[in-house]
Amino acid sequence: MPMPPPKPSTEGPRDRQVSAETHQMVRALQAHGPLSPEELAVRVGAPYWETGRYERALALAQSDGLIIRSADGRLSAV
Repeated sequence: MPMPPPKPSTEGPRDRQVSAETHQMVRALQAHGPLSPEELAVRVGAPYWETGRYERALALAQSDGLIIRSADGRLSAV
């Protein structure tokens, strides 16, 4: 998966839903340890989310430094 885009210099307000989604991802990683992106998606119920929301929330969590990706592609909470 490509690296998330850099933050824009004038970032607009984020909606509450994406904030809740990123925090849900962090909690899942804290509870279950490092997971592949596919495993994390299942843990947080992303298959039931609106199309593109999981990818957006994951990219924002990574750009905010809440989640890191290891060399083997697994995700971990910081």
